[in-house]
Amino acid sequence: MKRILLVFLAGFAALLIWASADLPDRADTQAPANQHVSDEYIVRSKEDIGAPNIVTAVLADYRGYDTMGELIVIFTAGLACVFVLAAVRKRDD
Repeated sequence: MKRILLVFLAGFAALLIWASADLPDRADTQAPANQHVSDEYIVRSKEDIGAPNIVTAVLADYRGYDTMGELIVIFTAGLACVFVLAAVRKRDD
């Protein structure tokens, strides 16, 4: 069974390496994905949103739902920590 798993994982790794050969280099500004979208955000963020900072514009408006989801996860984790620590403190008393 281990041998089958090892062969499967080696084949999967080879497939990933083969598939990544066509990807552009990291931080390549001439890659097709980087040529149109980022320029559009840079040019239109001030007039569309009115935020003076482009980072604020992207996080608050363009990626608003994603940022809200991240905040919910962080809040839930913090709340869980508070409840766990309160339960430990009660048990120790």
